[in-house]
Amino acid sequence: MSDKRFRLSHGTLQLLLSAGALLIMLGAIFHVQPNAMSYFGFTLLFKLSMPLVLAALAQMMLILLGDIDLSNGAFVGMVTCITAVWLDPSPGVAVIAYLAAIAAFVAMGWFTHARELPSIIVTLGASFIWLGIAITVLPSPGGTVPGWLTGFTGWRPPLLPMPIWVALIAAAVSQWFLMHTSFGTLLRATGGNARAVQKAGWSLSRLRIAIYAMAGGLMVASGVLLSGIITSGDPNVAPSYTLLTIGAVIVGGGAFVGGRVSPIGTVLGALTLSLAGSFLSFMHVPATWQIGAQGAILFLVLAGRVIVDRRKLA
Repeated sequence: MSDKRFRLSHGTLQLLLSAGALLIMLGAIFHVQPNAMSYFGFTLLFKLSMPLVLAALAQMMLILLGDIDLSNGAFVGMVTCITAVWLDPSPGVAVIAYLAAIAAFVAMGWFTHARELPSIIVTLGASFIWLGIAITVLPSPGGTVPGWLTGFTGWRPPLLPMPIWVALIAAAVSQWFLMHTSFGTLLRATGGNARAVQKAGWSLSRLRIAIYAMAGGLMVASGVLLSGIITSGDPNVAPSYTLLTIGAVIVGGGAFVGGRVSPIGTVLGALTLSLAGSFLSFMHVPATWQIGAQGAILFLVLAGRVIVDRRKLA
């Protein structure tokens, strides 16, 4: 019993590190710009976090398996192009294209598993395929986005801004699914102890296909939301998502060993890294410094995790 309580305490400390990084960022922003502490201010600061949160959860699903997706940003960019070209004039065509994109992503995951190939190499190659498809669909930024989509991303719900609602719902649903359902437990076991899962009679191929399908669906949702925010499509709109999503999972307490992820922590990590970029853009800081700031946040959180892990071993 005491060991169980200790593990829970360790997981709580990991979440507190993620939440602390976010609160420190907010404190710095409110110190520089007190007017940001408002409904409109929060909306402006976190608006771009909505698609990043979903993309980070997609990356989390693959890291859950011990894989890494280096095509995340290119895939999201491809979805924005599909959305801007077909969703308004031909919704049926757009839905078919979304399903085909998810199927292609699942096929990539199956091929990686069947051939026992490193995911980092396969997904890197796939990123060029997604980018090529995106440029073929929409050679340059543009297109049109349905009014209902821009209206949804710009909606002002009661109590909290839209980006906060998206983050809360995404964190709650993913946390419940992965941590409090039998299928979620099975998926975590697939990444943590695949041999035991296989001995129990489960098909690792089917489980991996399910995980890749969920990740693909989350990335499609991310791309659609991003299209609504920027009101267009762009093949190169989300290249930074690849590293930002990996960083969000790690900041949130995840690990590359498989089976160790935190949905709530991942959402907190995505909010923190998105907030760093939004704030520095608002302050007219060059993009190179923005990347450096996001890297510094990741470094500091990882340093805190080292301290927590040493406490666990003590």
